[in-house]
Amino acid sequence: MGIRIVIVDDQAMVRAGLRMVVDSDPGMDVVGEAADGLEAIAVARRTRPDIVLMDISMPRLDGLAAAKQLLDTPNPPKIITLTTFDTDENLYAALRAGTSGFLLKVSPPEQLIDAIKVVHSGDALLDPAVTSRVIASFAGRHDPTPPPQLAELTPRELEVLRLLARGRTNAEIARELYVGEATVKTHVARVLMKLDLRDRAQAVVFAYESGVVRPGATIG
Repeated sequence: MGIRIVIVDDQAMVRAGLRMVVDSDPGMDVVGEAADGLEAIAVARRTRPDIVLMDISMPRLDGLAAAKQLLDTPNPPKIITLTTFDTDENLYAALRAGTSGFLLKVSPPEQLIDAIKVVHSGDALLDPAVTSRVIASFAGRHDPTPPPQLAELTPRELEVLRLLARGRTNAEIARELYVGEATVKTHVARVLMKLDLRDRAQAVVFAYESGVVRPGATIG
């Protein structure tokens, strides 16, 4: 069985186009479609997908609200939000909702396939430059208050969190800290567990909003 995917968009032509792209990869299966957020929740609960491709702007219930409800269920799917507009507000809202990725509908087909594979593997679909700009615009509006959970992190785990927030991959973190990539994966898993975060996308938002990384910090 391949990666199970539900496609959610209020436009039938868009859904058809997304299905064609997904069906072109033999390792993926479209197990359901929905035309709005309410239908998306019902379809996802029935089909138990691995990934939901979720449009943001839809009638009855928008994609961000539907994503929040789905992510509050046991064993939730990973969610990649889709939009026509590359707006900072949409991206920040998607990250705060707990989604694992953000993709423009005009992205090339191969980018969608890659995005699904990246998110399914447990990584977040984040462009470090875009993420830095977005967090600086929104998280930097108020002085952050370090949450008590930060005290549970070891110095090395805190260092890993900072590097995650700066857009480093596991391989890059391993090289920078002179450790093996498996060790980095263990550190990342412990950071997410201790901070009660779903994935790297939420870790990035947490790091900026809690002051672990300040807006304007160097990325790259």
